[in-house]
Amino acid sequence: MKRPLAYITAAWSGDCEADTEQAAGYCRIAYEAGFSPVCPLLYLPLFINDAIPQEHKDGIDIRRDMLRRSRVLVVCGGDMDEDVKNDIAVAQRLNITATTLAGIVTVNQQGRESHD
Repeated sequence: MKRPLAYITAAWSGDCEADTEQAAGYCRIAYEAGFSPVCPLLYLPLFINDAIPQEHKDGIDIRRDMLRRSRVLVVCGGDMDEDVKNDIAVAQRLNITATTLAGIVTVNQQGRESHD
């Protein structure tokens, strides 16, 4: 079964360890719901230095390209920051469905209900 790409976004706290753990958890939930999660937070910081202006811009471009290739934007967590709002705006411009993590889990569970 080919899994559709799901771009994972959230208002990250800035605490690298906590954000990584949270992002991995969000990705696991998306995976269990039948998606191939794409979460730039989990790997871009390994080679992109945000303190260098050109690399910061390249990181934004890479994230946008990943979103463009995704079937759905999954907004995780209860908070919203400018990055999340920008991701939603880009998804809307590209006609990419935006939903929440709870939304994809609910849809997935409805598809698995047994009919006695």
